[in-house]
Amino acid sequence: MRRYHVTTFGCQMNAHDSERIKGLLEELGLGEAATEEEADVLVFNTCTIREKPDTRLAAHLGNARALKERDGERVIAVGGCYAEAQRERIFELYPFVDVAFGPGSISHLADWLGAGGIGVDRGRFGTGEERSFAAELPLHRERRFQAWVQISMGCNSVCSYCIVPKVRGREVSRRPGEILAEIERLAAAGVTEVTLLGQNVNSYGRDVGSGFAELLRAVDAVEGVERIRFTSPHPKDFREPVIQAMAECAAVCEHAHLPLQSGSSRILKTMRRTYSRERFVALAERMRAAVPDLALTTDLIVGFPGETEEDFRETLEAVEEVGFDGAFTFVYSPRHGTEAATLAGQVPGEVKRERIERVVEVVQRVARERNAARVGLVEEVLVEGPSRTDPSLLRGRTRRNTTVNFSGSAVPGELVGVRITDATSTTLRGEQPVAAAA
Repeated sequence: MRRYHVTTFGCQMNAHDSERIKGLLEELGLGEAATEEEADVLVFNTCTIREKPDTRLAAHLGNARALKERDGERVIAVGGCYAEAQRERIFELYPFVDVAFGPGSISHLADWLGAGGIGVDRGRFGTGEERSFAAELPLHRERRFQAWVQISMGCNSVCSYCIVPKVRGREVSRRPGEILAEIERLAAAGVTEVTLLGQNVNSYGRDVGSGFAELLRAVDAVEGVERIRFTSPHPKDFREPVIQAMAECAAVCEHAHLPLQSGSSRILKTMRRTYSRERFVALAERMRAAVPDLALTTDLIVGFPGETEEDFRETLEAVEEVGFDGAFTFVYSPRHGTEAATLAGQVPGEVKRERIERVVEVVQRVARERNAARVGLVEEVLVEGPSRTDPSLLRGRTRRNTTVNFSGSAVPGELVGVRITDATSTTLRGEQPVAAAA
């Protein structure tokens, strides 16, 4: 049997796309290989939102080139956002790549690879007009009880630093009936937790006569779905109907990832985020008033062009003021084709490195304090498997999306009660009481 290996970079949308890529390749008759070295078909599902994934991809492709030199029949495919961003020169940059495809062209991969993955249509790249949802493609799900569900693709925002609208296109919503039909099939197959995916989930539905709040309520009504998550929303579109749906729907988890990016209203305006720090803080307060146990996580960018020390201090203050439960922190990296890449006042690398260390320190302290408040509580945990650091323990996530390592007896996919005994900035530790949480 010919075998494939998929390497995934970047966001949850890419994780969803990779499950579809794997399903597609398996339908062609290929089996999954544990490593790149063992594979006949290598697929790299790429990200290009920051410089780091580009650098990692270059290293992986260097290894793939060496493997192809040893075996000329080995097939190399590059997909995702980097491939789309470099569509005019991907084969010039990497002449050993056989097939390239954008994030909306996954459905054509089987045609380009040829029957059974043999007879590659080399040098082929799909056009942007070929965009389609991957939801109807075969699926290789990593966990039987969890599933990603794509509700939209593309983005209509114009954030000055972001390449996503260019590589993923304008926002298009899936029809709610199609989404619900997929979730009903998943629930019937034993999925208890679904994560709704989109570049901006809470602007969902405007082009199909629906809305995100209505979708949350409809998914909440699907029998068998115990947990609903979603990512990522944009603060500008987080309106009251969505907040009320979060408060009233039993399956919607008490967690929202709400990207702040900067605590400086001046920088936010340059970023074209369309909200101020004050509006963001007010939104966070309204959300926590409606959902009292709500966990809020965020994204933060340091070193954006023109960011002064005072702007940066305002970001640190905002982290304290909101009290984030966690954050993904990034050093700004210019993306070719974005407005921000052309702005004056690019921040020196050593300043960005110093600021990222400071913001990480504050984020971790605040998150550690908030996690410490959970000690002594019994949390409902969805078991995912053994702990990655200690195989004698189990690992799972709370409804607030915090990882818990705990002692006890349970199987993956089971919902159990765990008494929290210790906390760090990123994880909780606990023990399974005799009786599970209701």
